[in-house]
Amino acid sequence: MFTGIVEEVGSLAAREDSADAAVLRIRARRVLEDVSLGDSISVNGVCLTVTGVEPGGDGASVWSTDVMAETLRRSSLGALADGDPVNLERAVAAGGRLGGHVVQGHVDGVGTVVSRTPSEHWDVVRVALPPQLARYVVEKGSITVDGVSLTVSALSAVDDDEPWFEVSLIPATLRETTLGGRAPGDPVNLEVDVIAKYVERLLGARA
Repeated sequence: MFTGIVEEVGSLAAREDSADAAVLRIRARRVLEDVSLGDSISVNGVCLTVTGVEPGGDGASVWSTDVMAETLRRSSLGALADGDPVNLERAVAAGGRLGGHVVQGHVDGVGTVVSRTPSEHWDVVRVALPPQLARYVVEKGSITVDGVSLTVSALSAVDDDEPWFEVSLIPATLRETTLGGRAPGDPVNLEVDVIAKYVERLLGARA
């Protein structure tokens, strides 16, 4: 379980692709301070398991993780190339602060940055999302974009053929996550609020 508060931006050091999976090697510092094999780390919002750690030079280390074909297909991780920056967050410890919202690290779909409007102190970013996810997004609700917990500031009608939502990115988010460099056309991993999905399921069963 995560909270959507990015701890650092790492980078993809290398990847090894096979027919039905890939091994990603990711350079990082902070998230590896107390890491153990088998621990979970969120990479651009995707929960991955640490399978190895080795020195990476310059005080950094490189950790390895196995990613199955379904994850590569259903998230933006399949398009990662060597050197690409990635948002990283360790799993939250029981009793720790819930700085963002409840995030599972299970990507629901891939959205696309439509536009970004800069202002003096923040950027407003519009993201197109898959139509089947639109019903889970509400104004002032939470959504995870590339592993970052954000508040929805505006959105299209739920039955819009091309649904979208907007988020306002403060300077810290622009500076300390990959979202500061996302441009129109870029894909982003989306995870909607899991509580909304549970409520829908329970109400559907009751009906």
